[in-house]
Amino acid sequence: MIVPTKGVAPQRALLAVGAQIVMATGRQPVTVTQAWRRLLTWREDNDHRAPLTFWWFALALDLLYALGLVELEQDMLIFRARDNAA
Repeated sequence: MIVPTKGVAPQRALLAVGAQIVMATGRQPVTVTQAWRRLLTWREDNDHRAPLTFWWFALALDLLYALGLVELEQDMLIFRARDNAA
């Protein structure tokens, strides 16, 4: 479910949805509701027609948090940049 599998389409994998959230918000601080609405608009504009539930969106946010890419501060999602160096 994190990565595409036989049963999870690439555009629904949590890693892909997380990337879509980052692109849809432009890394700008947003509320969870704003991120959800922007993601739906982004998916519509980019012809991603697979259904996406809010709980799946929440799981993608959880993944971004686990990766250290997003934090919740005063009801705003704050996107963090990560170094490419490992």
